[in-house]
Amino acid sequence: MDDYREYLRSIPKVDEVMKIKKLADLAEQGSRTEAVETVRSLTEKLRHQILRAAADTGTNGQKSGDSRAFCIPTAEELAEQAAALLEKQPGAHLRRVINATGVVLHTNLGRAVLPETAVRAAAEAAGFSSNLEYDLDNGTRGSRHAHVEEILKKITGAEAAMAVNNNAAAVLLCLSAIAAGKEVIVSRGEEVEIGGAFRVPDIMRQSGAILKEIGTTNRTKPEDYRDAVTENTGALLKVHKSNYRIVGFTRETTLQELKEIGQETGLPVLYDMGSGLFTDLGRFGIDEPVVSAALKAGADLVMFSGDKLLGGPQAGFAVGKKELIDRMKKHPLARAVRVDKMTIAAAEAVLRLYLDPEKAMREIPALRQITAGEDSLRARAEAFVKSLESSAGTKGWRFAAEPCEDKPGGGSAPAAVLKGYAVTVCPEEESSGSGNTPEQLEMALRQAALPVICRIAEGKLWLSFRTVRPEEEDRLLESLLEATARQ
Repeated sequence: MDDYREYLRSIPKVDEVMKIKKLADLAEQGSRTEAVETVRSLTEKLRHQILRAAADTGTNGQKSGDSRAFCIPTAEELAEQAAALLEKQPGAHLRRVINATGVVLHTNLGRAVLPETAVRAAAEAAGFSSNLEYDLDNGTRGSRHAHVEEILKKITGAEAAMAVNNNAAAVLLCLSAIAAGKEVIVSRGEEVEIGGAFRVPDIMRQSGAILKEIGTTNRTKPEDYRDAVTENTGALLKVHKSNYRIVGFTRETTLQELKEIGQETGLPVLYDMGSGLFTDLGRFGIDEPVVSAALKAGADLVMFSGDKLLGGPQAGFAVGKKELIDRMKKHPLARAVRVDKMTIAAAEAVLRLYLDPEKAMREIPALRQITAGEDSLRARAEAFVKSLESSAGTKGWRFAAEPCEDKPGGGSAPAAVLKGYAVTVCPEEESSGSGNTPEQLEMALRQAALPVICRIAEGKLWLSFRTVRPEEEDRLLESLLEATARQ
């Protein structure tokens, strides 16, 4: 080529480079805009090199005294360069992982996994306009509370209901609207601390309510509540000890007893349930209160989480007397803690499943995993071990299906133990000096293309199959084979 213009014209077009399969696949998986910009930066760099050389030597694309011409890469070569740059760039910080810990509602891993209907509902709410605050029947402004209120009323038997962004917000809003400036009586044994060092007494103080502690850590009687009531008392508060248990010489005032005191004094009985539950799971070893039972027992208002045992998105729900819920809805703080359209859509989809309790047990992942039988988990673990043993790249490792103990998690049912099955991995004895260790394998799994989060105990790596979804098993196999091949 005699003229630098020919070099410029020979640079592949961006569109042409983007059609190369490897780069097209990367763009499909990630961001097409980012891929296009990467190709464009490479072609611009080539142009600048040619123009700079031309400025040094005139119009000839060769440097003085140098017979070598520019080597213009092909579209395939540019696509390879762009793909290499894209693969080195960090991906999204919030990433999908496989939960193989055996903790169903793992707070660090996002707690409840949504059912497919809720995922689709949230995606549709995000991608299109909706009647979030529009009344389609009357053509007037509507309320975002309406989308979940009627369903919550049907499920729980409450007079009214509302949703906020988490249970702590429900408690804060409730006390702000109902008891600001007044005393709220609570047992010392129920002043719980939830995850992240957040304490219920601190949340109560932020509401403007005055905390009045009664009883002792292990024993609080109805008389303690009665003796504490004054003219400045605004409410009686009961807090469910969802993440710990006190055993031994104990006495706890029940909701039925608080109801009697509330009727005697004209005070509302508020119940911070923490982890909400609509279906009795006692036969599965989950000793947690049910929302409808709490209302029947005498609570005027019950507050609970959406993303724990309920199996929905992060949200807080308040159900109970209409007069109390209306005060919460009208309070200025309600706007600060309201839920967005995606959360409402996902929550409504999950709540609709509870209208058919058997369907809810089948389709809500949290309930399905908690109630999974030991035999079915064992069969899956044993089949997975066979797949591993027949795969290449696992030399130096020993695999087995072994019984394990799983947990509900999410600060729920702390004493519950779920009998499960796991695939264990440890170095073969003859290769124990090769440097293979469960700790190295665990780190490699965390760094896999699809990270796997598991645990180490008894000198083995444990992959609990209770929290590994069946549709994830192929990806788990890929990640495990990738990790063992690195060792």
